[in-house]
Amino acid sequence: MNVDLFDFELPPERIALRPAVPRDAARLLLLDAAGTADHRVSDLPALLRAGDLLVFNDTRVIPAQLEGRRGDARIGATLHKREGPRDWIAFIRNAKRLRPGETVEFGADVRAIATARHEDGSFTLHFPGDAPVELLLERAGRMPLPPYIAAKRPTDARDADDYQTMFASEPGAVAAPTAALHFTPGLMAALDAAGIGHTTLTLHVGAGTFLPVKAGDTDQHRMHAEWGRIDAATADRINAVRAAGNRVIAVGTTSLRLIESAAGTDGIVRPFAGDTAIFITPGYRFRGIDGLMTNFHLPRSTLFMLVSALMGLERMKAAYAHAIAHDYRFYSYGDASLLLPP
Repeated sequence: MNVDLFDFELPPERIALRPAVPRDAARLLLLDAAGTADHRVSDLPALLRAGDLLVFNDTRVIPAQLEGRRGDARIGATLHKREGPRDWIAFIRNAKRLRPGETVEFGADVRAIATARHEDGSFTLHFPGDAPVELLLERAGRMPLPPYIAAKRPTDARDADDYQTMFASEPGAVAAPTAALHFTPGLMAALDAAGIGHTTLTLHVGAGTFLPVKAGDTDQHRMHAEWGRIDAATADRINAVRAAGNRVIAVGTTSLRLIESAAGTDGIVRPFAGDTAIFITPGYRFRGIDGLMTNFHLPRSTLFMLVSALMGLERMKAAYAHAIAHDYRFYSYGDASLLLPP
């Protein structure tokens, strides 16, 4: 499909720079068979059905942005995907000043050796020594806010909490599964009381989620791989919910993409552990989910293509036009939508 079909105009003032307080006070745009309706995230217990299952991503964002020097050259690194205990693929700023074999000093006694350069311009960085890389990142790294926020304000102490979900327990992401940022203990208690279940999986979100689609046609776009895991208990629970005639609602595109990666053509979700580079565009037949809660995405992005695959391109364009006209807040710290296809 022509990527231009997924373009739309977004006024810059619609980009949220801070999350709603409290988190579940964020607005929620419902799209279902009845039409389009404006709600709050706190309304979820009344919008879902007893027996529904919400699936959250329990990945935890690490301080994956580093600033350093290679000699006199300033080098920025955003870790993207773990390749081993001490190796990460990273997007590099000022990459023309870095060659394989050279060392970047990041301060706080943290350094990395560029061991390989890849076709897309990224590098593999090896962190030498005995200290766990997670400890090194705590010393020298900072929270990797999305570029559309970082361009407007610096990262600060609030982001260390604001950019983690209440489910975050498995370190490894360099971007938050932002739909789950809206959930609070109080909301979870209300969902439980309404008979709406929840479970978790793990997908370590990579920085590739923010990369623009540069190709003119979706068939020419190459997705970056991300590592994920669905254990047997979670797969069994998803399958049992659907077998009983109830719905599986993915909370976030990351949860959806991993479930769909693990689902067979028979609709059965099986245990999964490994990389996924699934790219969902209109025409895709969904196998493992019945709905999606997600934030509002960038124009021409793979995530806007995904929601268009679920609900239809024209309907999503109309929904986004409604959201813009009614002052919804967009992107990672913004408001949410609940997409329930007929």
